Amino acid sequence: MANKKTLRQNEIVTLLRESPSIRVNELAGTLNVTTETIRRDLDELTDKGLLERTYGGAILRMEREPGVNVRHQLLLREREAIARQTVKEIKGATHLMIGSGATTVHIARYIAAEMANLTVIVHSFGVAIELVHNPTIRVLMAPGMYSATEGANHGEHTLRFLEKFWVDFAIVSASGLSLEGPCDALIDAGEVYATMISRAVQTVLAADQSKFNLKFPSRFAHWGEIDLLIADARPTDRLATALERHGVNLRIAPPRQF
Repeated sequence: MANKKTLRQNEIVTLLRESPSIRVNELAGTLNVTTETIRRDLDELTDKGLLERTYGGAILRMEREPGVNVRHQLLLREREAIARQTVKEIKGATHLMIGSGATTVHIARYIAAEMANLTVIVHSFGVAIELVHNPTIRVLMAPGMYSATEGANHGEHTLRFLEKFWVDFAIVSASGLSLEGPCDALIDAGEVYATMISRAVQTVLAADQSKFNLKFPSRFAHWGEIDLLIADARPTDRLATALERHGVNLRIAPPRQF
């Protein structure tokens, strides 16, 4: 017969299957135990490979990256913190390229609220929609083959369009941060990000801690091609060593407590 801890941990996994993400305080209240007990449970479940720890909570570890509509519901505080820091880092820019993804949609929202008189080249409809709320921002939408799972255009026409421009910053996210460099679950998306990086004076990579040490099929850059990584937590030792060895600047943007 399962003991109390096993039953509680099974219940945690069940709750996370029902909700995209959940925080320590919510779990403690639902299961009527202390936050310290929940943190120990989350650590054990993470060690077993079932969860990914986040700032103040956890999400289920997934075998493959979900579509962008699902990702929009995850790690909201972490993405907000990364977005705020990203805007601080690109002040003064006049021309940008922004890749697709849930994190970059948050970044676009902050750019529209806090910056002006920009030209921004995008391939994501979600990013474009956020930017057009600011009438001083000129948005150039790259053509291409539409991907419903990402809400973005990819393919040969997208790449040819991007190759026509130079920008101050390319802002991209990633499905995973491997020791060799950032990578993406979609090969077509990785090709777009690689092209954006090649057309930018500087590259900003925005990625939360759930991406640390994950590998996906499309490695779209070596670490030496990334100027700045903005994350919500400090990378693990081996990843941090790889970043330092290649001269990648690091900014930690912890989520706000409410």
